[in-house]
Amino acid sequence: MTDWPDRFVVRQFFEPDICAAIVAELKVIEGSAATIYGRTSTGFIDERARKTVRLDPSEETVKLVKARLWDCKDAVEKYFAVTLKECEEPQFLRYREGDFFVAHQDGNTGMLNLDAEQRLISTVIFLSRQSEQAETEAYCGGSLVFSSLTDQVSIPSEPGMLVAFRSETTHEVTPVTHGERYSIASWYR
Repeated sequence: MTDWPDRFVVRQFFEPDICAAIVAELKVIEGSAATIYGRTSTGFIDERARKTVRLDPSEETVKLVKARLWDCKDAVEKYFAVTLKECEEPQFLRYREGDFFVAHQDGNTGMLNLDAEQRLISTVIFLSRQSEQAETEAYCGGSLVFSSLTDQVSIPSEPGMLVAFRSETTHEVTPVTHGERYSIASWYR
């Protein structure tokens, strides 16, 4: 299931037709700037740290994603040797040219006293195709990069692929240089 240590990867989490349908739905939604969390639980917009748009798809799409994440829970629990109780509401995201999210952690660090601290496992579901060359219906840049004191690992995205990792893992989304990157982020607690 995985080629990268400490990451749980499901390459065909969503079939190509489901990815295409979700992206088609997301493309026509205007959305709003995605927030970040700091010392308060309300979140705020800081485009120096995170520049992307959060989209609100249909209830049917949200239910589909939540059901698939819940169906995957047992495998995630087994892989990370944790007990998971719930899955947060997924965030549907569009990164356009210049959009990014600086290196950060999603929770479980003990640094803040927020609901986010209850996050154990973070997930990213890639919906659109990444390319090294500018192409129609693909994006360049926008890589999911994991960092530690000793190395950096960039995960090449594939439409329909899920990547799960411990929420205290430092990660970032590099700036998109061409096209639009569509993805879904969620968290198990």
